[in-house]
Amino acid sequence: MSAAYSKCYDPSGATYGVPTFPWRYAPDGYATRRQLRACGLRPGGQDIGAQVMRPRRRGRPPLVAYLYRVDAAKPVRPMTPARWWALAAATKARRICPDCHAVQPYCIPLSLGCCITCAYPEEQQAA
Repeated sequence: MSAAYSKCYDPSGATYGVPTFPWRYAPDGYATRRQLRACGLRPGGQDIGAQVMRPRRRGRPPLVAYLYRVDAAKPVRPMTPARWWALAAATKARRICPDCHAVQPYCIPLSLGCCITCAYPEEQQAA
């Protein structure tokens, strides 16, 4: 383990308040939110169990990922019909152009703020 990674090794939690391990050196039994979700689990209200840190150069703060105990994780809540409806409504709202109010087959880009037809009308007339 290099000297940079040794600064990120604090298994007792004396320095950072929670047990800290270098990037990719987390002990078994801990997982990030994404790793829990891939297993069909969620943190379920538990506190952060540990963290992994990766130092960066040029005085930038280290990257930190919080870890949760897998044995205390709960299963993901199932999708109910109301949740499916709310998700569909939110997705449809992202596809409605605020200028022409047409429902597009794609999500409206935030960079344009409207559909491509409204953003570039001169190119649409030429075609």
